[in-house]
Parts: sequence; structure tokens; C-alpha cells
Amino acid sequence: MSNQSSTGKLQHQFEFGLYTFGELLPDPQTGKTISARQRLAEIIEAAKLADEAGLDVFGLGEHHRLDFAVSAPPVVMAAIAQVTKRIRLTTATTVLSTVDPVRLFEDFATLDLLSDGRAEITAGRGAFVESFPLFGYDLNDYEELFAEKIELLLQLAAEDRVTWNGRFRPPLQKAEIAPRPLQHPLPVWIGVGGTMESAARAGRLGLPMAMAMLSGDPSFFKARVDLYKQSFRDAGHDPTQMRISVNSHGYLAKTPQQALDEFHPHYLNYWAPLMRERGRSFNLPRSGFDNYVRPDEGLAVGSPEQLVEKILYQHELFGHHRFVAQIDIGAQPFARVVKAIELLATEVAPVVRRELNRNSL
Repeated sequence: MSNQSSTGKLQHQFEFGLYTFGELLPDPQTGKTISARQRLAEIIEAAKLADEAGLDVFGLGEHHRLDFAVSAPPVVMAAIAQVTKRIRLTTATTVLSTVDPVRLFEDFATLDLLSDGRAEITAGRGAFVESFPLFGYDLNDYEELFAEKIELLLQLAAEDRVTWNGRFRPPLQKAEIAPRPLQHPLPVWIGVGGTMESAARAGRLGLPMAMAMLSGDPSFFKARVDLYKQSFRDAGHDPTQMRISVNSHGYLAKTPQQALDEFHPHYLNYWAPLMRERGRSFNLPRSGFDNYVRPDEGLAVGSPEQLVEKILYQHELFGHHRFVAQIDIGAQPFARVVKAIELLATEVAPVVRRELNRNSL
């Protein structure tokens, strides 16, 4: 979404959204785990509510393991497209290294047509690696796979007929890539996690950057943003085309106390098993959780007023264009997710946009 400024330059409206990985975890209070069918139904309903509330983006992550319900994002997004009208549909992220770019592009071109031009791809290398053995790829090729496949994906987006040769898939000789998406080109973002090289790559390619900032001091992440911007300029791209998304874990409730009390057990529920897989422990007592509502903490938890303060603080550091939150982690009850969506759309987004517009005058 955008509007025209008095100077004639195109100004993008700051965007708000949600993303989910659709994990299937036991509720920390009841011990019960909902079915994959129910989880998918709740994801579709959350996207519908976000659309109706006026949020801009809904993202789906990708995992290939039994404790996650989403392994085929374009399929779920196609279902979401049929019950929404305007919200953009993106991945968060696509593990590009272990997917065929041709199949990926055709899936999302189809989604783009079904959604009337609302599809996006966020391509990343992946923090989880279960898809490498599953689809027959070697982890030793981690970097080379991504570099080759992002090059091919961008060529597929630019050309109807593609001639291409690489190491990890059969060559293409004037291959017809169909269907063509409604958007030209189909938007491709680069997902950036812990490495500076990913930020530099996004800048060199002139692509928007989706930065995962799950917790910690936001100033620590500024170096990634600065490198992205410098690489973007050094590669000769138009700096007005830079786009940055901040993607965070979070949760909202009416008061700080309620937000922390409701979020804390689910936050532990999300991280503890993942850390155990890596041979580490994750122990964060509720008594030590209050500091997470500070403006200089990346975890997006708190009251609407506190989240507004966090996002504005981060905007001073990054100058970003989009904020996307994962608010359903750790088997958070769906009724609470619904309330948090409403708060984000009605009490956070309008205030942040108003303040940013005021500061730009």
C-alpha cells in the first residue's frame, strides 16, 4: 500500500502483519495437543480476521516434522486467499535451498492469480535443516545451494522462457514457465537471520530484506540493516526501492501484567523443546520476564502502548517499512490470539502510522 506525498515521491504506508509456523505443541496448562486439522483451520481463521481488521500481511513458515502443521505453505495460502480480500500472503520463510525453484515459482504464480496479486516469497537458507535429508540435499552444499537457487528464482520471475544451467538441477533450454503471475515481477524477499552475509546478499540483489529479530537489544541488529543499505547502494540499485521487514515473536494484551502472565508459559513451551534438541536448556523464570517489555528489547510483548513504543524505537534504528509478529507460539489458545490480532490492528497500527506520518512532515 502506498500514497503520494506533497513532493510527488511515492511513500509506502508502514505495514503490519502476522506470521505463524503452525507448531503442534501440548498446551502448557492442559497438556492437550490440538490436531493438525484444527491447527490449519485456526490459521485460516486468523488470516481472515487479520484481513478484516485491516492488517497488511500474513505469513506462513515451513517445517517438515510432526510437531508442525505447515509443510506446504502455498497450499494453505491458496485456502487463505479464498477467504480474504486484501491481505498480502507471504512465506516466513521458504527454505529455498531444498526446493526446486521452478516448482516454487509456478506454485506462487498460481497463488498470485488466485489471490488477485497478493503473493510474495521470502526466501531463506533455513534455521532448521530437516528438509535437507528429506529432499536429498547435502548440508555441505548449504551456501552453494542457496546462491544458485536464488539466481534461478529471480530469472524465472523476470523471463517467460528460461535458458539456464547449474549444478543442482537439470538445465533449462527455452523452458516455458507457466503460469505467469499477476504481479510483475512476483515479489521476492530475502530472509535474514543470524548472518551478515545474508543481509549483504539481499542488498547486492536489490531485494527487500525480512530480518528475524526474535529477542535481544535491537541495536545489535542495526549492523545488519546498515550493511544491507550500503550493499544496496554499492550495487547501484535505487535506494528508494529498499524495503525492510522486522519479524518478531510477541504477544499483546490490555495490560503489561496480563501480556506477560499469559505469554510467559507459552514462550517457555515453545523454546524449551527446541533448545533440548540442541543439547541446551531454556529456563526463564516469570520473575525475570518483566524486562522484556522495555522499548530496547526486541521481543514484541506487552500492552498496545508498549508495543507502539517498541516499534517506534526500532524505526529510529532501522527505518523499516513492515512489522510482522508471531503471536501464536507455544500453543497459545486461539481465543487469546484473536484478541491480540484485534489489539494489533486497532490500538497499535493506527498509532504507529500516525506518529511516523507526523515525524515525516
